[in-house]
Amino acid sequence: MNVVVLSCNHHHAGLDVREKLAFASEEQLTQAYAHWQQRHPDSELVVLSTCNRVEIYAASDETSDEMSTQHITDFVSAFHNLPSDEFTSSVLYHHGESAVEHLFEVVCSLNSMVLGEPQIVQQVKEAYRVAQENSACGLLTNTLFQQALAVSAKVRTNTKLSEGRVSIASVAVGDFGRSIFNRFDNKTVLVIGAGEMAEETLRYLKDEGVKRIVVLNRHRERAEGLAAEFGGVADDFDHLEQRLAEADVIVSTTGATETLISYQQFETMRLASDRKPVFILDLGAPRDFDPSISQIDDNVLLFDIDRLKETCEANRQLRVSEVEHAKKIIRQQTDRFMHEIYHRATGPVIQRLREQWSDISHSEVDLLCRKNPELTDVQRAAIEKTIHRIVNKLLHPPLETLKDEAKAGTPHGLLDAIRHLFHLGE
Repeated sequence: MNVVVLSCNHHHAGLDVREKLAFASEEQLTQAYAHWQQRHPDSELVVLSTCNRVEIYAASDETSDEMSTQHITDFVSAFHNLPSDEFTSSVLYHHGESAVEHLFEVVCSLNSMVLGEPQIVQQVKEAYRVAQENSACGLLTNTLFQQALAVSAKVRTNTKLSEGRVSIASVAVGDFGRSIFNRFDNKTVLVIGAGEMAEETLRYLKDEGVKRIVVLNRHRERAEGLAAEFGGVADDFDHLEQRLAEADVIVSTTGATETLISYQQFETMRLASDRKPVFILDLGAPRDFDPSISQIDDNVLLFDIDRLKETCEANRQLRVSEVEHAKKIIRQQTDRFMHEIYHRATGPVIQRLREQWSDISHSEVDLLCRKNPELTDVQRAAIEKTIHRIVNKLLHPPLETLKDEAKAGTPHGLLDAIRHLFHLGE
């Protein structure tokens, strides 16, 4: 079995690259899975696309062609109509055991901007769900993602990574928001979008005392549901510019494929707002607000995902000891997973080889004892023990080689060679 991951996240790629590679909606993901299955009908795929990362997990089993980085690169390039040289230098690839360990670290939020953030677990669950609904998963990806979610639970239970401010929303409100406003109870908050990130951000703003909340969403009923939950009001998307002018705090999480608010739109809106201080938290991927908006005047304070890095890194340093504990758990669980995969891939051949050699050794001991009836039970037991030890020593090198090769993918060549050399059959 073989797993390959294309990873584009905040550590090694800028927001521009992530925006180009992002799968902004479930509809687009559905199209992507159909596109992939046309190209690789016998393989498996899970796409994880968030505001912080785009990761593509591709897998093949022992009956299909080996998956490669080129397969994924070609798929991404064709689907997004994007020349590969525009993104290959900004992404990382992981294979086999490295791919497994990478997913475990992702779901445990070890490489998230906010160390220990719980939101990534829900994002991985959602990515896995969408892949399943599009019939893109198989034995390997099902096992891999179920194990990943189990590992995240184990890390949360056994470490302190989840203590304190652990989500993008909490850091944005608690650190950035508080640096701008001393109080929130007299501020008007405008939320654009009604997804999980919007809900989480509102929860932290509510904790800070926010009372006036307006929610806009292209689907009015979703806006009304979120507004009702937090004691706010919903409005039509057509009133966006008016509501922007009224707001002190703007939280935007739409996931729109194009920029929602341009420099010109916001500049016009500022004339109607008396240029009062406004805190904009743009959590969209791609961006909802044109970054140049922050240059309109000194009272426009615009923060996007990339602006949160410094604070998040400080949190990471405070929890460095917990990181080491978590990595130890992940390393153990990766080894366990690879052992299970190794056993699944090579177990039948190894079992037949052991049985064959065991039968031969027993047959030879029986023959020796028949020819030497004077041998005592103690002597016979000593002979059997010696032969058993010899068999194990002879088997050890090829089985260790099989184990090492299986970590990177099913070693078809070695398995076929062993079957052929020792006449093991299928």
